[in-house]
Amino acid sequence: MGLQPSSAPAPLIEAGRPPPARRKMLKGEKRGLIIAAASSLAVLAVIILVAVIAPGSREVQQAFFSPHHLKGAALGTHSKDHVTPSVVAAFFTVTVKMFLIAEVLVLALALFLAVVRSIPGPVFFPFRVLAIAYIDFFRGIPLLLVMFIIAFGLPGMQLGFVSRLSQFTYGVIALTLVYSAYVAEVYRAGIESVHESQTAAARALGLSRWQALRHVVLPQAIRRVIPPLLNDFIGLQKDTALVAAIGLVEVVRTAQAYGTTFFNFAGLTVAAALFVAITIPLARFTDFLLVRQQRKMRASGGVR
Repeated sequence: MGLQPSSAPAPLIEAGRPPPARRKMLKGEKRGLIIAAASSLAVLAVIILVAVIAPGSREVQQAFFSPHHLKGAALGTHSKDHVTPSVVAAFFTVTVKMFLIAEVLVLALALFLAVVRSIPGPVFFPFRVLAIAYIDFFRGIPLLLVMFIIAFGLPGMQLGFVSRLSQFTYGVIALTLVYSAYVAEVYRAGIESVHESQTAAARALGLSRWQALRHVVLPQAIRRVIPPLLNDFIGLQKDTALVAAIGLVEVVRTAQAYGTTFFNFAGLTVAAALFVAITIPLARFTDFLLVRQQRKMRASGGVR
């Protein structure tokens, strides 16, 4: 006896309404957003409450968040009694300029180190050893010590124009030396993530090893390591503040000068806000690139 087709009518779905499973998922997402928003507001309320009821909250507010001093530190003062430079101007004319110059130099030097370390063959063994020694050395020394060595050691060696460079240049050199060691390892990870079959296929098409590296391996490797590179440059942007230790008048020194003149720390608040204003958009852009990269990998089944 054969199976008889069911005579029960299929359930109708109203036009324009999502299916029940979809509606259930949307309801769960909405409930999750409400819970997340409520918990975030509760935590924020607790932080504000603690900041308000703390015994020294009024003094801290006056020292760090006084509107009058925030404006004076940000724009500078030009009265007959006190003249202080602008923290905002120092940030863009010195700190941002140093960050951009160091970033370009770090990208170039780090890529060179990563390529040298990845070259196969016994002939290039000494160069690989030198690249590894450079990377290990500058990754092992704190950036502040490197700045002291460069800024105070090179002038004392009396090496001609090298010993007569500005503190700005010494700061860029120190940042480049240290961060190129870190970024070189990021590049190397990207190079090693490209499967050997890519190089083999390029060689089969008649490309030399250098041509395969330049036209096949490096484009893929650099594209894969863009998010971690941006993370390193967030750190580089913040570490430019360390050049204040070698005497360069940049955003931190300018903020300290305002505090010394008016006995107020609003300049440090302005400096911190400027760093955050650059760091947060760059961090969110890094997250966006990571999510897009993961989506591409899932779309291609994990093969890139």
